[in-house]
Amino acid sequence: MASQSRAGQPALHGLEFGINEWLVDEQYERYLHDPGSVDRTWRELFASPIPAARREARDGPTTARESTDDAAVKAVRVAALIEAYRVRGHLVADTDPLTAGRVAAHPELELTGFGLRDDDLQREFVVDGFSGQAIMTLRDVLNALQESYCRTVGTEYMHIQSSQERRWIQQRIESPQPSPDVAEQLQILYRLGAAEAFETFLQTKYVGQKRYSLEGGESAIVLLDALLLRCIGQGVGEAVIGMAHRGRLNVLANIIGKSYAEIFDEFEDAVDIRSVQGSGDVKYHLGAEGTYRALDGGVIAVCVVANPSHLELVGPVAQGVVRAKQDGAADGGEAFPVLPIAVHGDAAFAGQGVVFETLNMSQLPGYRTGGTVHIVINNQLGFTTSPANGRSSAYATDVARTVQAPIFHVNADDPEAVVRVARLAFDYRQAFHKDVVVDLICYRRHGHSEVDDPSITQPAMYDRIDARASVRKLYAEALVRRGDITERQVEGALRDYQGHLERAFTQTRARPVPLSPKPVNPVNPVNHLNAISPVNAQRAAASEAATAITEAAARQVVASQTAVPGGFTVHARVLPQLHRRTTTLDAGTIDWATAETLAIGSLLLDGVAVRLAGQDSRRGTFGQRHAVLTDRRTGAEHTPLSSLGSRAADFAPYDSMLSELGALAFEYGYSLARPDALVLWEAQFGDFANGAQAVIDEYIASSEQKWGQRSGVTLLLPHGLEGQGPDHSSGRIERFLQLCAQGNMTVAMPSLPGNYFHLLRQQALGERRTPLVVFTPKSMLRSKVAVSGLTELTMGAFRAVIPDETADTARIRRVLVCSGKVFYDLDAHRRSGGLSDTAIVRLERLYPFPTEELGAELARFPAGAEVRWVQEEPENQGAWSFVGPHVHRAAGRPVVCVSRPQAPAPAVGSARRHAGEQQDLVRSAFH
Repeated sequence: MASQSRAGQPALHGLEFGINEWLVDEQYERYLHDPGSVDRTWRELFASPIPAARREARDGPTTARESTDDAAVKAVRVAALIEAYRVRGHLVADTDPLTAGRVAAHPELELTGFGLRDDDLQREFVVDGFSGQAIMTLRDVLNALQESYCRTVGTEYMHIQSSQERRWIQQRIESPQPSPDVAEQLQILYRLGAAEAFETFLQTKYVGQKRYSLEGGESAIVLLDALLLRCIGQGVGEAVIGMAHRGRLNVLANIIGKSYAEIFDEFEDAVDIRSVQGSGDVKYHLGAEGTYRALDGGVIAVCVVANPSHLELVGPVAQGVVRAKQDGAADGGEAFPVLPIAVHGDAAFAGQGVVFETLNMSQLPGYRTGGTVHIVINNQLGFTTSPANGRSSAYATDVARTVQAPIFHVNADDPEAVVRVARLAFDYRQAFHKDVVVDLICYRRHGHSEVDDPSITQPAMYDRIDARASVRKLYAEALVRRGDITERQVEGALRDYQGHLERAFTQTRARPVPLSPKPVNPVNPVNHLNAISPVNAQRAAASEAATAITEAAARQVVASQTAVPGGFTVHARVLPQLHRRTTTLDAGTIDWATAETLAIGSLLLDGVAVRLAGQDSRRGTFGQRHAVLTDRRTGAEHTPLSSLGSRAADFAPYDSMLSELGALAFEYGYSLARPDALVLWEAQFGDFANGAQAVIDEYIASSEQKWGQRSGVTLLLPHGLEGQGPDHSSGRIERFLQLCAQGNMTVAMPSLPGNYFHLLRQQALGERRTPLVVFTPKSMLRSKVAVSGLTELTMGAFRAVIPDETADTARIRRVLVCSGKVFYDLDAHRRSGGLSDTAIVRLERLYPFPTEELGAELARFPAGAEVRWVQEEPENQGAWSFVGPHVHRAAGRPVVCVSRPQAPAPAVGSARRHAGEQQDLVRSAFH
């Protein structure tokens, strides 16, 4: 221990605690920061000018003083013992069903480590309210500590900095726990029976089929049941579950209420291949929505979000769904009326980085959902990988300590403890609106799937599992043994449930597969606002909407940019930009940022809510947006577009954490539940979207085909080769285009601010919802030629192809087709060289490809004119491999590609070399 504290308090030499000395140091540090955060015994010790043991060393022993000081010192040692159990007790808790009944020990919990002996067990000590008592014998203290911290629940919470939260948890887990009544026991037994019977039935009827069963972890159904029961009547009207595939079918059947017939149909593969469900997905990835019905008649809406096999990726998607539902609630979402429940696997919770990203979101302004209940179905095993090879941490849940979430490790074979923990977790979430983790320690009766043999890699573990009875059987035997229920009641309930399953199975087998398409929609658990059209036919772009605005609306929006509150000091470098927005309307020089502001502002006036999130998105990576202003003197914030009037919709711009994977997944989820809003995610640079590639592949590009799940999320990806090196040049256009098929999304690279304006408004106002990917500019943001006039906004519409209106068609010998910034380089070269024999056509939308529009434009030129595709990117990158055949088809003649040579990196690192390459590229386009 330190010899002198920072606050000038005396040193604590003289009190010997051996290996537990760290604990006294910790209490002392807490006392210095907040005396009220430690118990009275510690406060009295630390407040004393010189601790009792130091007085003995100073004054010498006397009989009376020796007795008094010995009692004081031992009281402190008992307080230290209590604190040690709070910190370390979980390490000896009986939480592993595969080592049930073990007697564990830890050196820091031994009495001798605190200078206490067996002959102290009958002595009474002041315990300052521990276990609801003022004074207790040491024996009673030990019994209460072991009951609270060392039975089938191990609690980690002393890492939480808030003394209020620690005391809240202490009061609940250190108080005597009431035994459940018979009704509660029957409820638990019923849920265990349903969970077990469902898995056993499938194992019997569909031998060898994968289902990722819950066997060994059936208490997860009891846990979810207890959580949802707690929601009813507590101001929580809906629950959203994000989970991977382990136990998913069981949850769908026994929690969501998905019919057994539907599940059996999926096992029978009884799906009409001509139906509107697209190619679909395997049964254990599907989402569903339903109504949870308690046995007493209470109900709560609940849904499971569809997910791919990317394990934890569904977590932030579900968080986005919940946030959108809360934002759309009448009370503004402050009451957090939707409960997010995240169900994890132990190996994935420890191994997947997106878990930390999602945890880190939990208290951020733009992502907060009022606390998530995380349930880790801890099989103590990955696919075949043991914890020793799967994580460096002691627990699979240690990552949750980073956000100071309490963690309850509970033995899944004690379902009554599981229920207590579920209630405690929910109550904590409601009290503090923070995340909480339940580590349900169980096992996996089969391998990773039912076709796998786990004994190949874990033979000893599976010998123990094979010898262990199910949790339902163990619990039923315990109830019968205690005389709470009869054996006949147990067997009768199980037979009734099995009979119900058998009848549903028989009906499924008797029902023929439909021979004609059924007019049904695939399940979309978060949005029913859009009818699903067939996905197996090529579809056109989103239906055209009227996107022009009135001049009055445009002037109202730009006026908001300089209408700051009284006394608000705008930064000197920002103020000219805002004033410039008010003058560009008349000057006909509307730049990119102004066009975007007009698009968003006019949508707000139309009643369309807009959410914009991304790294540094409020200001804009390139200092162009300034959606939120910061007072130069006070740091206060002002959002100009929020001052458009009471009838305008909400504008919610947020700077995200430094994340792509979790952040984009959140926005995707948000867009599912808010199809009425424009949801924008902006990458700091377009290249950074590759950090979210799994979201793009598994959700954005394919979710409608797999799950019938519509999203209108919009990705803004700054793109352009401008000499900034390989990692700040390319938004990887080729990757997005490779994923395009069956009209699944829109990919555009507009070159005019006005066209970008109409594109955003069309995305928000069009009838059809598909993701939109926009490759936005960087240097072009402040280009004096890349500007639009007011009439383009008040009279125009989005143009997928911009024709060359300056070309003398009769004299044209070559036609250059291009997208984005390179047009301005080509046009400048043409003007400077007086090259009137070349036309330049801009392709503003790359997918759905505007074949008819481009064909009509190219038909204006002589049949012998050469057609060239020009791009800045290397030949093996960019749009060429995708658009080449389309341009050829539209032109009716061969097409040549003009680009940089093939390369593994998007761009060179030298600005000088880049400039030389760009000059060569532009020249070669004309020769």
